[in-house]
Amino acid sequence: MDAGTVLIESVGWLATAAVVTSFFFNDPVSLRKVQILGATLWFGYGVTIGSLPVIVANVLVATAATASMLIARRRPGAA
Repeated sequence: MDAGTVLIESVGWLATAAVVTSFFFNDPVSLRKVQILGATLWFGYGVTIGSLPVIVANVLVATAATASMLIARRRPGAA
């Protein structure tokens, strides 16, 4: 396996770790931040491997997580 392949696969594994880690967050804003990180990594992975479904899915996930985080922050009593 060449260095480029190792780098590409490393991004995929980091994205996987971010998504799995997100299940352990109780705070909604922290959860969304980790989801955005994971989606951003998956997006980069999708661009690198040229996979439109991976790209589109993670743009949607990142957008939804960002919107959800902003809405949660604007709620009365939100941190």
